[in-house]
Amino acid sequence: MSRVPRLAATATATLALTVLAAGPGAAGEPVVTDPRIVARFDFALGQSPENIALEPDGSANLTLAFARQVVNVDKKGGKRTIATLPAVTDPNTPVIGGAAAMGIARAHDGTLYVTYATGTSENGIWRIGKDGSAPVQIAQLPADGFPNSLALDEKCGVLYAADSVLGTVRRVPVEGGTPTAWATGTALQPLPAPDGLVGANGLKVHNGAVWVSNTDRRTLLRIPVLADRSAGPVETRATGLSWIDDFAFTGHGDTVLAALIMDNALALVRPDGTHKVVLNAQDGLSSPTSVAVRGKTVYVPSSSFFTEVKDPNLLLAQLRKGHGSR
Repeated sequence: MSRVPRLAATATATLALTVLAAGPGAAGEPVVTDPRIVARFDFALGQSPENIALEPDGSANLTLAFARQVVNVDKKGGKRTIATLPAVTDPNTPVIGGAAAMGIARAHDGTLYVTYATGTSENGIWRIGKDGSAPVQIAQLPADGFPNSLALDEKCGVLYAADSVLGTVRRVPVEGGTPTAWATGTALQPLPAPDGLVGANGLKVHNGAVWVSNTDRRTLLRIPVLADRSAGPVETRATGLSWIDDFAFTGHGDTVLAALIMDNALALVRPDGTHKVVLNAQDGLSSPTSVAVRGKTVYVPSSSFFTEVKDPNLLLAQLRKGHGSR
């Protein structure tokens, strides 16, 4: 299926690359090296990698957006289709139009959870059993919203889903059920019309907080999880991140690697909010959408949504941490 998001037509005409605030390199901060593409996909078939969840063996589960698929890619590039989400009659997802498999999260027992953006009653969170059973919808999300990234907090037994249009982080019991609006507000919303497209996008649970990227506002946000599990005040941890999509932490600290989808770049974001590009299009990035880190390996899926040459792929690189790295 050949379908390019309406976002591309709107944004590429006016895009101007932004110079990132690099700042001086901190002694011992993480360094990303040795990038290599391990798997390529067919853009014409809708195989644009959108999000990633890792298996214990180091293989990667990827959502392929407009193919509506979840595939597993091993570290040598071997591919295996895990599931295909059901076709939807007359999808009408805000911003992108078609139905798309978006965020993905993995439980320790191997169960996968996926956000499916459709603009219909199928809009919501879907579960794929560890036995490879057919996807089942466990939570319905508003049809006029755009469910994007997904994060799982197994300790609390909940899933968090970012809505990029309605500017909301929703919380859903891991067994499924009625979603609740956990965090809202201007910091999570897109910019006002006519410029606004995508607000809350990437999402991670980390060190007692839910972290969220806002693409339109170019920000990385931290929302504390309070003792009663409600959302604390939204904190802005970094600004000026041009077209930030999803992200991952490099370790136990607050250093982040963020995908900058329109800049074909991966940025290192320091705990003080300064940031610099560590990989770019010359390394093989082609509209990168998300990041995962496992030990010394960095995984970066690229969608090719906004590139003239279509090369959707999965790139692996090495993360080197010197003495005193954060």
